[in-house]
Amino acid sequence: MKKIIRWGILGPGRIAHKFAQSVKCIEDAEITAVGSRSIKRAAEFAKEYGISRAYGSYTDLAADPDIDIIYVATSHPAHFECALLCLKAGKAVLCEKPFTLNAPETKILIQAARASKIFLMEAMWMRYLPAIVKVRELLAQGAIGEIRMVKADFGNRIPWDPAGRLLNPELGGGALLDVGIYPVSFASMVLGASPTKITGVAYLGETGVDEQFSAVLGYEAGNIAALSGAVRTSLSNEARIIGIDGFIRVPDFWRASALELHKTGQMEKFEIPFRSTGYIHEAEEAMYCLREGLTESNVMPLDESLKIMKILDTLRKQWGLKYPQEK
Repeated sequence: MKKIIRWGILGPGRIAHKFAQSVKCIEDAEITAVGSRSIKRAAEFAKEYGISRAYGSYTDLAADPDIDIIYVATSHPAHFECALLCLKAGKAVLCEKPFTLNAPETKILIQAARASKIFLMEAMWMRYLPAIVKVRELLAQGAIGEIRMVKADFGNRIPWDPAGRLLNPELGGGALLDVGIYPVSFASMVLGASPTKITGVAYLGETGVDEQFSAVLGYEAGNIAALSGAVRTSLSNEARIIGIDGFIRVPDFWRASALELHKTGQMEKFEIPFRSTGYIHEAEEAMYCLREGLTESNVMPLDESLKIMKILDTLRKQWGLKYPQEK
């Protein structure tokens, strides 16, 4: 039998519920503890998922000797501090996207993990969905020939709530970090190399965050990625990878359960649903890495997470967008 991997959940918010539902479906996984700044919230979460330990502080959770890995599910600005706390406590970490608010913070996390030889991974759940795995397989097989362009967008029109997470700069609000990171990460997965040109425009709304943006990334080989994100505008939420012999279309690519391969006027559709809430696949990847003694995932390498954060930083600099926490 495989060794049981014991999880801790840091921050019992909305996304943590989805993650917990998925982990409960993994036979060789156990949610051992949950930590919150509120013992009441931690206790309620623990009761809902049959978790034996609830902590009223993140420090107490990180200090629990019976936890193998901690899933950091706090708001964006708290990712850095919480992930670093866990790493310093010797715990492996799966940290929600975006890894941090900016590239310098991501770099510090990576340095801390590598110095201590502790597993660290960005929880970009899209990367591990079976449909996205199939996309990578088709590309590796040369199914559409040389790749020339990637187009991807992700956006929804949320209700106006200036104090809410998505429009509040204090909470790292705006399109880029919340939904925009998906098309940027998708393009990075497909094209691999770092872009040599990064250009973007954004509309900064009443609260000062980017309500919508478009970006174009240019690569040395001539590839181009055209990407958009929005929190006050509904977009198509699809991705296309265009090659010289055809293209791959992925509807709802950020939560993909199907894809289409288009070649010479023919279309082949693949229906590949994800299991549970979908977060099960990233959890299983982290567990695989721990069992294999790996300190990072080959599917979402740390250097690539840093590369993506640098792209986001470059775009924000062009827009004159800084978060209050940044000096």
